[in-house]
Amino acid sequence: MRGLSRRVVLITGAGGGIGSATAKRFAEEGAKVALFDIDAAAADRAAAAIASAGGIARSFRCDVTDYVAVSGAVADTEAVLGSIDILVNNAGWDVFRPFLKTQPAEWQRLIAINLLGALNLHHAVLPGMVTRRHGRVINIASDAARVGSSGEAVYAACKAGLLGLSKTLAREHAHHGITVNVVCPGPTDTNLFAEYRKGAANPEKLDEAFRRAIPMGRIGVPADLPGTVCFFASDDASYITGQVLSVSGGLTMAG
Repeated sequence: MRGLSRRVVLITGAGGGIGSATAKRFAEEGAKVALFDIDAAAADRAAAAIASAGGIARSFRCDVTDYVAVSGAVADTEAVLGSIDILVNNAGWDVFRPFLKTQPAEWQRLIAINLLGALNLHHAVLPGMVTRRHGRVINIASDAARVGSSGEAVYAACKAGLLGLSKTLAREHAHHGITVNVVCPGPTDTNLFAEYRKGAANPEKLDEAFRRAIPMGRIGVPADLPGTVCFFASDDASYITGQVLSVSGGLTMAG
């Protein structure tokens, strides 16, 4: 895709799943990738795999809920790789239970990781983009934000908040040459989805129900997402901002 070579990309939650698959694709496009994850070993492995394939990647342990840690990791990234051109907020966590069976402590953690984490990254990265009058932000939300999802009330609320945040920042920073867009995965075979399956009385029946409901006939995989993320980050999408796109095999077709 046009305009990705030599760009510096910061991806949170990059140690596995959608995050590591996206980091790999950006590296294949010639970008320099910073992989943030609270699991340092996972981030190290993902960065090493990219480097062994000839890409440029560095791993950084970072707790996205800690503003001071985020600011420090962003500064370290820019010292090593250069100014950040592209931010992908991908880190996430979920609890799969009906709302009335969840507890306030769980709400706080869900909000901290899924919404406060993104706030921290935006606040740390956007000023440099404003100064340079160029930037791309892609926020990974969820179709749960668009249509709801039983057993994911607080997670869905956080991701819906991310949609509102993204649209507002897109308006505030369009004149700075910064675009902000959102990708909403549908059911995708990641560690989060594995936890969701554990909560089901019959995981095999759940899988079959998804396959029947998804027009394309299968649950998504992490490799289904990076192309869309890279498109939003590329010069081909330079006139697109404030948009939300589902990658769900047709399960959701929200306008």
